[in-house]
Amino acid sequence: MLILILGLVLFLGIHAFSIARAKRAEVIGQVGENRFKLGYTLLSALGLVLIGVGFHQYRAAGYIPVWDPPVWTRHLALLLMLPVFVLLAAAYLPGRIRARTKHPMLLAVKIWATAHLLANGDLGSMLLFGGFLAWAVAARISAKRRALPAGAVAAQHGGAAAPAGRRNDLIALVLGLVVWFLFARYLHPLLIGVSVWPGRG
Repeated sequence: MLILILGLVLFLGIHAFSIARAKRAEVIGQVGENRFKLGYTLLSALGLVLIGVGFHQYRAAGYIPVWDPPVWTRHLALLLMLPVFVLLAAAYLPGRIRARTKHPMLLAVKIWATAHLLANGDLGSMLLFGGFLAWAVAARISAKRRALPAGAVAAQHGGAAAPAGRRNDLIALVLGLVVWFLFARYLHPLLIGVSVWPGRG
């Protein structure tokens, strides 16, 4: 559990630091942008490794139950993961989905974390997914405070996204659906060790 907590503190802490724009700019001014990005990437990667190792060790040692989620929450979590994969695809495909959600990656993290909090009632899962949910909410609030005036945002999202908007949205929907199915049906039990598809495991 300690390694998991250390990983969460490191990964979420470095991401939370990037929200503090004034301090971030000060550090970049001192060390340079390239060094800052390198350090940011290395610390984030280390945090992810610690989270993965820590959560694996936690599960191997035995879950610490807090509450027992009903079976329907697992089915709901599976359905909630569909828009997560669509949003992840839309984050890299300029279109109406990305323009409307403004921050599809953060929205995807919030839905992902909420879905897993609903389906898992153990302490480790609450720390893991609750931590990511708290960070995503804080990051979205920070992004909203830094947002351009409404007219500038509309202009920013308008011209470039409109011509390819429908096509890219369709690609995001199809790609998200395919990846969601493959991950839920086959990859989740292989990579995570938990079967989530109904009728399996």
